Amino acid sequence: MTETSETIDASSQASGTTVVTRNSGDDRLRVPASLAEELDHVLARVQGESWAQRIWDRDASLWTNVGDVATSIENRLGWLDAPTRFQDEIVSLQAFAQGIREEGFVRAVVCGMGGSSLAPDVLGRAYPRSASGLPVFVLDSTDPEAVGAIEDLEQDGNSLYLIATKSGTTTETLSFLAYFWDEERAQAPWYRRSEAGDSFVAITDPGKSLEAIPHSDLFRETFLNPEDVGGRYSALTYVGLVPAALLGLDVGALLGDGAQMAERCRATDLENPGVFLGAVMGGLAVQGRDKLTLVLEPELAPFGAWVEQLIAESTGKHGVGIVPVDGEPLGAPEVYGEDRVFVRVARPGTTEWHASSDAALDALSAAGHPVLDILLQDGEWLGGEFFRWEFATAVAGAVLDVNPFDEPNVTESKENTRAVLKEFHDAGQLPAETALVSEGRLTLVGDAQLHLTNDGSEVAPGENVAAELRRHLGRVPRNGYLGTHAYFAPTDERTEALRGIQALLRDRTRHASTLGYGPRFLHSTGQLHKGGPRTGCFLQLVAGHPDDLDIPGKKESFGVLIDAQALGDFQSLQSHELPVLRVHLGDDPDAGLAELRTALEAALGS
Repeated sequence: MTETSETIDASSQASGTTVVTRNSGDDRLRVPASLAEELDHVLARVQGESWAQRIWDRDASLWTNVGDVATSIENRLGWLDAPTRFQDEIVSLQAFAQGIREEGFVRAVVCGMGGSSLAPDVLGRAYPRSASGLPVFVLDSTDPEAVGAIEDLEQDGNSLYLIATKSGTTTETLSFLAYFWDEERAQAPWYRRSEAGDSFVAITDPGKSLEAIPHSDLFRETFLNPEDVGGRYSALTYVGLVPAALLGLDVGALLGDGAQMAERCRATDLENPGVFLGAVMGGLAVQGRDKLTLVLEPELAPFGAWVEQLIAESTGKHGVGIVPVDGEPLGAPEVYGEDRVFVRVARPGTTEWHASSDAALDALSAAGHPVLDILLQDGEWLGGEFFRWEFATAVAGAVLDVNPFDEPNVTESKENTRAVLKEFHDAGQLPAETALVSEGRLTLVGDAQLHLTNDGSEVAPGENVAAELRRHLGRVPRNGYLGTHAYFAPTDERTEALRGIQALLRDRTRHASTLGYGPRFLHSTGQLHKGGPRTGCFLQLVAGHPDDLDIPGKKESFGVLIDAQALGDFQSLQSHELPVLRVHLGDDPDAGLAELRTALEAALGS
């Protein structure tokens, strides 16, 4: 059993809160005594029922006793072996990356979605690229502006395209392939068009998945992952390792960190870092503390998006789940509701960030919020954290009594998108919508309930945008969360503006506020939105496409595709009777975001 102690510091004593400490190795949990007793029952159960050993033994009964579901789970646990399984591939990965550099490629572009794109994005942002490495870009937006930005890079040298898809049938990934394949052939002289495949690499599963990727027999290389590893658990497979090698990272060290953490996660007591984290996440969520708020060392900040998709897609189903909150700046205790857990992940240090986060977390702990500190030691950088959080998420799923390896609601939005595209193919245009109000650049479209009054009659046109925003945001349930979904090309400036809106929503409403770019989040947090607790209230942001791009072989363009994906998700959220409001920002999303910020400030007051 972990060492435990009870303390009351000056600040907690003043607030009347008894703060109990639970330690597991270098990790420290401060939790109010009111939550500690039930959490201790969970910790005792996890240890007494040998959950760690059962996970390593591939004992699916930890999650289900249904035969076919158990078999499915057993076939999704290959991530446990990834840190050691891929040790034998280090030399070949390094040789592949060296060959790419020697042939004159100047960058790599990962074309993927969800689990296939987020790990490469983390690696490319969190690590400084080596002198010999190539920059690795990630394309996981179907907005034509995002696709065109990648195309523009070709003017400065050749790109290597990594086509990453576990199923081989991912619509977005295959659309990227169609576009860049056509571009590569068009730019080559006629006698070299057969060599277009030299610029493409597949990262997928063997068999039908590989066969489903057009032209894959002509690709420069194919990297075939074990079939028993799900997409969101694939960071330490070829999904992350091929981009890591191209970046010039030490692949051996990355896997070594993962292997070291894997070994620690074999411990049968609560010194097991994965078991402790997972039991805390699940044990507090069942007590209503289901908003897992990430506080990450600045150098590790990109890791938050990967953790977000792992937890959301794995736990958010059957009406339960953990809502990960990434990117919110720390605030004063009074801006939070009683549904929060704060998890700080950092290395030892005495920087200004460490001091300010110490002070903020101390105040939050004293106010009765659980605070978990994960202190990273040598050999526990990203490779180790990938594995820790994968193991912890598996444990949390068992605490919540859900299967963390399926995603039953992810297909809903895809099916709705296909239906919307069929209507486009038949009618030549996307379905028409009735606006609640238009003002300046902004046009608002609400779900069916937002178009009705309390007595069921149809509402009159709105007075102004601020009034309609206020009416919508008033529908967030107690202990609910606000989700902002941005269906346009991501840029640093737009992300900064969206983070500002995220903080504004949190500060003025005291509700957790999340942010995701579409369609990327549909492959991750989208599962939580539809399948998890019915506590979400959503703002869907869309924009026009003045410079659209065709998708070779398709009737729809990229602009039509991303609009259809937004419409499909809108319909899916509405079918679950979840409040959703679409905000069209006009053709200039930057200017539209500025107007939206002003309208939200007016709607929410001071």
